[in-house]
Amino acid sequence: MTEVVAAFAALVSVAVLGYVIGLSGVLRPQDEGVLSRLAFFVAAPALLFTTISTADLSSILSPVLVTAVVGVLVVQTVYVLTAKVLWRRPRSEVALGALASSYVNSGNLGIPISVYVLGDGALVAPILLLQLLVIVPAAFLVLDAGPEGQGPGSAWGVLWRALRNPITVSSLLGLAVALTGLDIPDPIMEPIGIVGAAAVPVGLLAYGLGLSGGGRRRGRSDRSDRGDRGEAGGEAADPPEAATRRDIVLAVLLKSFAQPAVTHLAGLLLGLQGTMLLAATLFGALPTAQNIYIFAVRYRSAMRMVRTTLMVTTGLSIPVMVVISGLLR
Repeated sequence: MTEVVAAFAALVSVAVLGYVIGLSGVLRPQDEGVLSRLAFFVAAPALLFTTISTADLSSILSPVLVTAVVGVLVVQTVYVLTAKVLWRRPRSEVALGALASSYVNSGNLGIPISVYVLGDGALVAPILLLQLLVIVPAAFLVLDAGPEGQGPGSAWGVLWRALRNPITVSSLLGLAVALTGLDIPDPIMEPIGIVGAAAVPVGLLAYGLGLSGGGRRRGRSDRSDRGDRGEAGGEAADPPEAATRRDIVLAVLLKSFAQPAVTHLAGLLLGLQGTMLLAATLFGALPTAQNIYIFAVRYRSAMRMVRTTLMVTTGLSIPVMVVISGLLR
C-alpha cells in the first residue's frame, strides 16, 4: 500500500508548505481568502471542465456508482437529521457539514488510488462525476438560497444563482462537451489545463496557510461560524466550542467509518466481488475533499469545523484504507 501512502504524503507536503509560508511571514494567514478565491473562481472551474469534458461517460452507470449513491444518501441523511433536527444548526452549516461527512477526495486521491492500487483509472470516474454534477450543484442550491430563515425564494431565482456559480457552470460545460463529442483544439484546451492544474496546489496552500493562523483567529472563526445561529430559530444548548466539537465528531465518524461500511454493504447486496468490491469500499473510505474547505471559506460558514474534519479524516484514511485493502484483497 505504498502508493496510498505516497499519494497522501504528496498532498500533506503541499499543505505543510502553506503552513510554513504562513509562519515565516511570506504570506499572511488572512491571505488564505485570496488563494481560496483564486482556487474557487478560476483554477477549480478549469480543472472540472478539463476533467469532465474528457471523461468516458459510459462508465457513469457502473455498479460502483450505485454504492457511492447509497453511501452518500445514508450518511448525509444521518448528518442532516442530527444537525438540523436535533441540534438546530443553521442551513449553511448543515449543508457544509453534510458535504464534509460524505464528499470524498475522488480527484486528488481517488485517481491515484484507482490507477496505482486498483489498476483501473476509470473506476473512480463515476464517483467524480456524481460529486461534480449532482452533489455540488445541489449543495450550492442550498448555500445560495439566501439569508437564513427566508427560504430559497422562487425556483427560478435559486436556479439562476446556481447557474452563476463557476463550479456548476464549468461542470455543465464539460458535460456538454463530453456528450456532444466536440473536439476542442489543443491551443484552447492547453491553457485551460495549465490553469486547472493550479487548483490542487493553490487549495492546499490556502489550507496550510489557514492553519498557520488558526490559533490567533480561533475566536473570530467561532463567532463567524455561529454568528447566524439566532436566525436559525433556536439557541444552542452548548457553548460554541462544545457545539463545534460535536459537529466535528459526527462528521468524522460518518466520513471515516460509516461511509465505507455502508458502501461495502451496498456492494455485497449488489453482488460485487474482487476489485469492484474493493474499489467501492476504498472510495467510501477516502477522506473529505479539500474543495469543501474552499466552499466553507467562500460562504464564510463552518470553516473551523470543515478544516478540522478535513485534517482528521485525512489522517484516519490511511490506516482505514490499509486495513480495508488487507481484508478485501
